[in-house]
Amino acid sequence: MQITMRRNPVARAFTLIELIAVIVVLAILSGIAIPKYFDYSDKAKASACKGTLGAVRSAIANHYMKEQLNTGTATYPTLQDLKTVGTVMQEPMPANPYNNSNEVQAGTWTAPTSQNPNPPQSVSGTHGWNYDATLGRFWANSSVAGENSW
Repeated sequence: MQITMRRNPVARAFTLIELIAVIVVLAILSGIAIPKYFDYSDKAKASACKGTLGAVRSAIANHYMKEQLNTGTATYPTLQDLKTVGTVMQEPMPANPYNNSNEVQAGTWTAPTSQNPNPPQSVSGTHGWNYDATLGRFWANSSVAGENSW
């Protein structure tokens, strides 16, 4: 006679306590990660806006100096010059990351004073950018605090 021993099947599932512990850890991690993601998104928009502002302002300054050398009179580009690809900008105007418009509209820059060193600039309509051709000032058309001062 041969005796065979039967084994009890070993439980290979997770216990309820282990599952709850994993869920709690995932909840804590997502509670930290999700706000960071939104912060990165805001920083990316701000960086894109700063990059465009720097590039366009540099192109306006180059045009100003080029006019000084060619004609003897330094003048800022007109709004139409700024909009025409190949005159001031060598590529089409990038879109404003806050409203996804690459249109440029005429604006009037408010000069800082000792009482108001950072005056709010005109922001209206659906255009992406504002340009004051008399002063050569270029800024974002957005009501997001601070990006006009870059």
